[in-house]
Amino acid sequence: MARVVLAGLFGLLPALALAQGNGAGNGAGNSPAGGTRESLTIGITQYPSTFHPNIESMAAKSYILGFARRPMTAYDADWKLTCLACERLPSLENGDAVPETTPEGKAGLRLTYRLREGERWADGTPVSAEDLRFAWEAGRAFETGFGPAEFYRSAYELIVVDPRTVTLRLDKVTYDFASLGDFQPLPARIERPRWEADRRAYRSRTAYDTETTNPALWNGPYRISAVQPGSGVTLERNPHWAGPAPAFARIGIRAVENTAALEAQLLAGQVDMIAGELGLPLEQATALQKRSGERFRFAFTPGLTYEHIDLRLDNPILADRRLRQALLLAADRAQIVARLYDGQQAVAASGIHPRDAMFDPDIPQYPFDPARAAALLEQAGWRMAPDGIRRDASGQKLSLEFMSTAGNRAREQVQQILAGMWKAVGIEARIRNEPPRVFFSETLSKRRFGGLALFAWISSPESVPRSTFHSDEIPREARNFSGQNYTGYSNPEVDRLLEAIPLELDPAKRRPLWSALQRQIAEDLPVLPLWHRSDAHIWPRWLEGVRPTGHLNYSSLWVAEWRAR
Repeated sequence: MARVVLAGLFGLLPALALAQGNGAGNGAGNSPAGGTRESLTIGITQYPSTFHPNIESMAAKSYILGFARRPMTAYDADWKLTCLACERLPSLENGDAVPETTPEGKAGLRLTYRLREGERWADGTPVSAEDLRFAWEAGRAFETGFGPAEFYRSAYELIVVDPRTVTLRLDKVTYDFASLGDFQPLPARIERPRWEADRRAYRSRTAYDTETTNPALWNGPYRISAVQPGSGVTLERNPHWAGPAPAFARIGIRAVENTAALEAQLLAGQVDMIAGELGLPLEQATALQKRSGERFRFAFTPGLTYEHIDLRLDNPILADRRLRQALLLAADRAQIVARLYDGQQAVAASGIHPRDAMFDPDIPQYPFDPARAAALLEQAGWRMAPDGIRRDASGQKLSLEFMSTAGNRAREQVQQILAGMWKAVGIEARIRNEPPRVFFSETLSKRRFGGLALFAWISSPESVPRSTFHSDEIPREARNFSGQNYTGYSNPEVDRLLEAIPLELDPAKRRPLWSALQRQIAEDLPVLPLWHRSDAHIWPRWLEGVRPTGHLNYSSLWVAEWRAR
């Protein structure tokens, strides 16, 4: 299952009222005569590096596109799988899921999906099975660079049954077979010629980035009508949307990477709300709540956002597991949570949330133990030098680059605190941060970070972390940098478990496989787990109907339920 990366968190992002046609904001949703509200302005902390739905996984993009496009399936606020662009979920009972044998003799499935009646692109063209076929074909071609590739590997054939119906043939039977992840139609008449002209260069030629305001790209309640690169996006109603009419004529998204500046814009009325999916850090939001009284509504939602540090394992220093374990043992995560987040975030043992049905509480733990960390460093040959930084036998300093997203106050505080804790055991952390759009689109996706990368993932319930830990998912130039295994982690046993877990339909038999996976990753520590985040949603008193989901299918997908009172 895919993970989405968050920056302020993991990320992620929002709409501006048009001014002189350039997409600049002109103030938050003021009430005209009669009391109706024509616009809503949302603040987020990132701006997406691309608007293509299938290229790069970034929270800001996912949030913004939730207003403007429709995946086939998604998990709702109750963590239940539902159809968005399709009529019904296939099941063995309704006959839309049929077991079969693949041409290679494996157990497979034949799944039938039918697009909802009236699904149209914002230029009035019907969304069709051909749009699904193109999305599948482009995803199957590794040169395209779609990621993650898990769905496209499994769905080995797509058959167009009629203009609204497709049948997918899968080469495996998985417990979540009805979920299509983020698979969604792409407008074939717009995108196919660009793709066929140069598959490898498609990432830079797609109309989603060269003609972002083309209405033919969007099939959600809203369409993107203006962009201000790096700053914001304006969304206007899709005149051909067949679902419930959305309340606002216009939604503006403002990307403000500095969270102090974002808070100031909220207080000044330049934004109406701050998206919890990628807005203010928890401690900043709780402080604002105390100062602002009853001016806003606050909701603190625990969810599947996982703050962690990816380690570049082909760095010779980090290739030693003892060094990775020492880093975690020397980090007093409980103290950081208590000091920065008032104890409202759960220290993470792994990327699996304690509320997840497959969480194993008995995996190896790494409580704060600087003495044990120092002993591991000694065993690894790192001796303390007079300047307080360890060196190896050749005189090399134990120094690591430590990167994250620039402008996020909480992240930068965490970096400073961790650097201090690591220095106490003789490890130097050199902090170097970048704007989120650079950090995610270039540094992470192309594995250009030197040592440590602090960010967050958000996932779905019981989501198998294949995209982040399977060796096939290591981004490589040959695959146009698809994949989210930024650490470069490769373990044959982990690969086996990641492949076996989805195939086990019985939850009782799946559980020991999940436990084995969690234990192995906890021992190897390709990633340092920090905590599971709670998101801080801040809404105006007059806004109703926003339902935080706590996972990677964001509240913006259900914007048609939002109302002003």
